Amino acid sequence: MHAGKFLKPNDKTAVPPVVALTGDQRFLKVACLHAITKRVLGDDDEFGPTRFAGDSADLKTVLDELATVSMWGGRRLVIVDSADPFVTNHRAALERHATKPGKAGVLVLDVKTWPKTTKLAKIVAQTGLDLDCSELKGVELLNWLTETAREEYGKSLDRDAASLLAELAGPDLGLLDRELSKLSDYTGDRGQLTVADVTALVGGWKAETTFKMLGDVRDGDLGSALVELDRLLRAGEAPQRILGGVLFVYRKLASAAETARRGTPLPAAVRTAGVFPKDQAASVEYLKRVGSKASARFFEHLVEADAALRGRGRLPERIVLERLLVRLAG
Repeated sequence: MHAGKFLKPNDKTAVPPVVALTGDQRFLKVACLHAITKRVLGDDDEFGPTRFAGDSADLKTVLDELATVSMWGGRRLVIVDSADPFVTNHRAALERHATKPGKAGVLVLDVKTWPKTTKLAKIVAQTGLDLDCSELKGVELLNWLTETAREEYGKSLDRDAASLLAELAGPDLGLLDRELSKLSDYTGDRGQLTVADVTALVGGWKAETTFKMLGDVRDGDLGSALVELDRLLRAGEAPQRILGGVLFVYRKLASAAETARRGTPLPAAVRTAGVFPKDQAASVEYLKRVGSKASARFFEHLVEADAALRGRGRLPERIVLERLLVRLAG
């Protein structure tokens, strides 16, 4: 089960005697540990869970702690933090414990790596709970953003604003939650979080400059676009963040171009792709100017630039971005 489902307010998943917290999203792990503590120990627990460090925990001490009956009649909660070495050193014993765990306590293993093919992982999947705290992507990430904005901050976050926020801030859920908190404070009593809010607060002048750069490309002013790119790079903007803004805009334009090639009139294709109303007329003219052959390669150019910036190419980052703008200009 992904941690996002477990953390939903209406989730009623019982906490079994063995839980594995897997993945590298610390924000999700902390939230899961808080939820597990509440479900196992209740709101009135005085002492909290017992925690051990994975690189020094003694197996017998951990198991004895789990088997100790609480004087208050409830279950014990034992957490092994950074438990990868603990699991490696005591795998066979943990397999035996997970097969027939006692009822007095709950063991939580906080691990980064958890191969699903191991015997221990298979046993926990059957008798315990495997909470996947890995990075969210695509639609799942956008859903998490909109749900968190609504449930935690009482704000409506549309898909465009959520997509831009993910592009600008990256996939780390802890950072995204902090950005949502800032956006909530920034908008005050207003219930809607917009693209303009995200651009102003999260992206700042660099995001605004990125969108101006792309507007120049769309309008056929490649020289000005390259000047804006130079400003961004000289100001220290990360090439990956610049590409994030390009992806945000050009996914829609590439989608519109593909829909038009299938027979939909270009203005309707641009609207359907979600291009902002104020940009639709200029986008239609742009796609007409570059032509269907060039627009058909938008996705190819974006993927190639993304791979190059991830270290799979030999060109300097500046050249990668300059070449991308030239190609997008048609």
